[in-house]
Amino acid sequence: MSGQADITATVTRTRPSPAVVLELLKPVTWFPPMWAFACGVVASGASLWDRWPMALLGVLLAGPLVCGMSQAVNDWFDRHVDAVNEPHRPIPSGRMPGRWGLYVAIGWTGVSLFVGALLGPWGFGATVLACTLAWIYSAPPLRLKRSGIWGPLACGLSYEALPWITGAAVLAGMAPDPRVVAVALLYGLAAHGIMTINDFKSIEGDRRFGLQSLPVMLGPERAALAACWVMAVPQMIVVALLLVWGLPVAAGIVAVLVGLQGLAMRKWLTDPRGLAPWYNGAGVTLFVAGMMTCSVALAP
Repeated sequence: MSGQADITATVTRTRPSPAVVLELLKPVTWFPPMWAFACGVVASGASLWDRWPMALLGVLLAGPLVCGMSQAVNDWFDRHVDAVNEPHRPIPSGRMPGRWGLYVAIGWTGVSLFVGALLGPWGFGATVLACTLAWIYSAPPLRLKRSGIWGPLACGLSYEALPWITGAAVLAGMAPDPRVVAVALLYGLAAHGIMTINDFKSIEGDRRFGLQSLPVMLGPERAALAACWVMAVPQMIVVALLLVWGLPVAAGIVAVLVGLQGLAMRKWLTDPRGLAPWYNGAGVTLFVAGMMTCSVALAP
């Protein structure tokens, strides 16, 4: 009996608990792509009366599955960096033992591709692209996250533009309105700045392991200023496009939201490292409100 108890205890110690697996998938990061897919659903103009299962499946795919998978992939290949920046994370803390982090990343990739196939060719194609970007972002030899330019760009397009366009295409059952594609891509570019904000918490580890994030390359003050311009300019272009398309009310709302972001940016720039978490809450809320405003305005 004692030997059996020892074996059971060993198995328990060498397998992560469901709570640790959930922590690895970082639920707090799921909201942006889920929101973006919902923006696509709204922009499609499709009735949800008989297509709500497709919409719900897409939202789950964008968040818990694809985004969760990307977090697992990133944590596995960043485990040495997290040992410096966030030693409490599941892998560096030892609560995700052995190679279980890699196993979860691979398994969640397979589940994501299976669910993506259920959404038809648009959904499956987008899932393949999202999974590919997730792996080349974190994994060598490409490891896009080593660059403060290409890494945030890949994340911004994956988190905002891709699920937005996919939601519109899947619900409409056809290629989305080119205006929706244009606005989604602009917000995806603007999200480059949002992704840069996340790098302020990991400057020490990034510098030690050669990751050239913008805060490492430019320093916190100049990186914050660059992120502000990257977030603001694409949104100002969106305002101009809405006016050209004869949507002045939506243009006015987005312009106000951009102005409020500007006020939040001024505060953030007074202490880029200390106030980065604050801006992630205040500024990003205004950012995503603009996304939905555009989707409502562009819906047929």
